[in-house]
Amino acid sequence: MWTATGFEDVAAAFERNFVERGEVGAAFAAYHRGELVADLWGGTADPATGRPWDRDTVHLMFSGTKGPSSACVLLLVQRRRIALDDPVSRYWPEFGAEGKERVTIAEVLSHQARLPWVEAGYADLLDHDAMAAHLAVQAPASDPRAGFMYHAVTWGWLVDELVRRVDGRTVGQFFADEFAAPLGLEVWIGLPDDLHSRAATMVAPDGVLVDGPWDELNRPNPLWIPGAEQLWNSAEYRGAGLPAVGGYATARGMARFYASLLGEVDGVRVLSPETVELGRKEIRRGTEPTWGAPMVYGAGFELQAGERRMGDEPDAFGHGGAGGSRHGAWPGREAAFSYLMNELRVGPDPRSITLLDALSRGIRATGR
Repeated sequence: MWTATGFEDVAAAFERNFVERGEVGAAFAAYHRGELVADLWGGTADPATGRPWDRDTVHLMFSGTKGPSSACVLLLVQRRRIALDDPVSRYWPEFGAEGKERVTIAEVLSHQARLPWVEAGYADLLDHDAMAAHLAVQAPASDPRAGFMYHAVTWGWLVDELVRRVDGRTVGQFFADEFAAPLGLEVWIGLPDDLHSRAATMVAPDGVLVDGPWDELNRPNPLWIPGAEQLWNSAEYRGAGLPAVGGYATARGMARFYASLLGEVDGVRVLSPETVELGRKEIRRGTEPTWGAPMVYGAGFELQAGERRMGDEPDAFGHGGAGGSRHGAWPGREAAFSYLMNELRVGPDPRSITLLDALSRGIRATGR
């Protein structure tokens, strides 16, 4: 583990998460002005075997995957292959069924497509073609509250099919070719078979996964019900490459990805400053109807919503993941960060914010 001079408090905060907050296994990394300033890891990657979390441990990001996936769509915008105001049906004609012909790419990215669940069910959860076909013929939800409802899993099939129709590659392959390779990122949307042994085992304590009660709007998320941890930790899930919830990374890799959105990293930048500004421009804000919390979205990126989910910086953007992980950037501070952990928690969870506060102090203390 390592921190640059002036960022020692980040390491101290990381250690306190284990001592004071019962952290099981975790990693945190941060970049500032294109340079790595913190690279921390510790604890247990697999509680069942005692395998330690080491420098090469990779971790399931759940919805943290939406950040890299959004970057793929933005690169197509940058290349003028698509525009955010285009209807999805221009590229995916079948999607226009049941009155969806005017749903735009921007609305899909900002969770306004009114397709937050799959009416046909999730028996084909790991089969992209089947799930995309279900959504293509599905009518948008009529409940007005669904107009700005988090599309936790369906977002990925919608985005993946759009990219496939425009480019021919899956989001996972597109990201690997266009971002991971040139930037040297330890980030995968769909984990290669030879890396499965490096994956941390996800842990869901009692009470984290829910089994109802359900209603017309609050329907079960197939990844957040009792027993789902068996799916998360399976080889099939790791390799499926779900663009909403199936990405794997090291914290170092995700921090480097977000650093590349702020400027060159080792001389490489993929998205232009103008494209990044477009991606983090607010499209919609409101209250998520099923959990009652504020949401602010750009083109797939979460924006600061007043709950300090990404620290105190008002210009923060990125995306969190289920159970507590956080990945993002502070443009005004020229900083990027990623926190990954294998024990999922809900409700008040200070683990990530203590690290982000320490990072902020480090930037201020070093006068950077």
